[in-house]
Amino acid sequence: MTTKSHLTRTSPTASAHRPPAGRAAGPAAPVRAVRSVRSVRARAGAAVRAVDARTPADRDRAIDGLRALALLAVPTGHWLLGGFTRDADGALHNASPLTALGFLAPASWLLQMLGIFFLVGGHASVLSLRRTAARGGSTTRWLGGRIARLGRPVLGVTAVWATLIPLLHGLGVPTATLRTGATLVIQPLWFVGIYAVVTALTPYCAAAARRLGLWSAAPLLASVAAVDFLRYGPFAAAMPSWLSLLNLLPGWLFAYQLGVCWGERRLGRRAAWGLLLGGTALFATLLVFFHYPASMVGVPGQDRTNSHPPSLLVLALAAAQSGAAVLLRNKLAGLLRRPALWAPVVVINLSAMTILCWHQTAMFAAAVPASIVGAVPGLTTAPDAVAWIPERLAWMPVLAVLLVLIGAVTRRFEAPWAGVGRTLRTSAAVLAAAFAVFALGYA
Repeated sequence: MTTKSHLTRTSPTASAHRPPAGRAAGPAAPVRAVRSVRSVRARAGAAVRAVDARTPADRDRAIDGLRALALLAVPTGHWLLGGFTRDADGALHNASPLTALGFLAPASWLLQMLGIFFLVGGHASVLSLRRTAARGGSTTRWLGGRIARLGRPVLGVTAVWATLIPLLHGLGVPTATLRTGATLVIQPLWFVGIYAVVTALTPYCAAAARRLGLWSAAPLLASVAAVDFLRYGPFAAAMPSWLSLLNLLPGWLFAYQLGVCWGERRLGRRAAWGLLLGGTALFATLLVFFHYPASMVGVPGQDRTNSHPPSLLVLALAAAQSGAAVLLRNKLAGLLRRPALWAPVVVINLSAMTILCWHQTAMFAAAVPASIVGAVPGLTTAPDAVAWIPERLAWMPVLAVLLVLIGAVTRRFEAPWAGVGRTLRTSAAVLAAAFAVFALGYA
């Protein structure tokens, strides 16, 4: 007869499979890890699908995709074509791999995508202005909103840096390093000022596009060509140094005007082929026969530069890029119908000014601690050898993560400052002015 005690007695086999005391029963660690990964993927997939579902059906995904591509080219270009040297005192100084590694110049042709940025800016602005007018809004109010969206992040980054400089100096960071960092920050901000000016000209650009079509961009091209002839041609020695500044507005307005023509439906596929082929031919001609510098960005030690202010080579590249963008619009729009591709584009566009204003700070944030350690390959070592290229590439994910972390805190500067009082706004303006004085070398 079987007793109760016998029924409740644990068999040796069961005892051998019981978890040790104090350890919770459950799936093995690898199984839990797999389930965790699946859970994260499921949540990410749901978020991606939600972004896609919230996108209006008439949203021009191709334009947003082109803007995102141009935005990503800015930090990628600065991180790959900019480096540091470290002096005997541990201070950092800006350096360019293009000085010693001239064969990298063609990379700047791909990474210099400001032409695309101005193209999509012109396209988006003229459509936005048209919608505002249809609702009965004023051009002045429309422009004020656009300028505020550009100005808030700039005011934010410069005010924060004005606060950081004395703090970092007190922690022992050399003044030369701080000036290097300030130069990095202010470097991309010129673009915001130029973009604000060309945005203000949108009503006139639209009127010219409606009347003249693509030919409305021709005077801008001719103006830059004339200035280039004077400053580089047989009369160059007699020309004043400020002459090149005359290219500043027409040089960047050119691609913007192309974008306005696109938005006004005056730039079709046939004209786009003309821009692509003509821009490519002009680009090659200027390089081969007129000996323009191959790099689209400034190279220390060279007496000529293409971008500051823009030369005719910049306009040739912008024309070719613009033609390619128009021709690829439908294919790009089709690709961005995929939620997994569309969601990153949305995030990048929502963080446009944050990326522009803070990506150099991310590189600086990595370099300063490294400068205390010493010569860190790809970060604080001189970019004068081929080995520096893979070393810097290895740092790119780190810089991207730092930008994401910084952006998570600073992206609030892009939102309207509705809850910010007059005192705080005035303080931010004063701090921004103080930073400008330091960055320009007046303090």
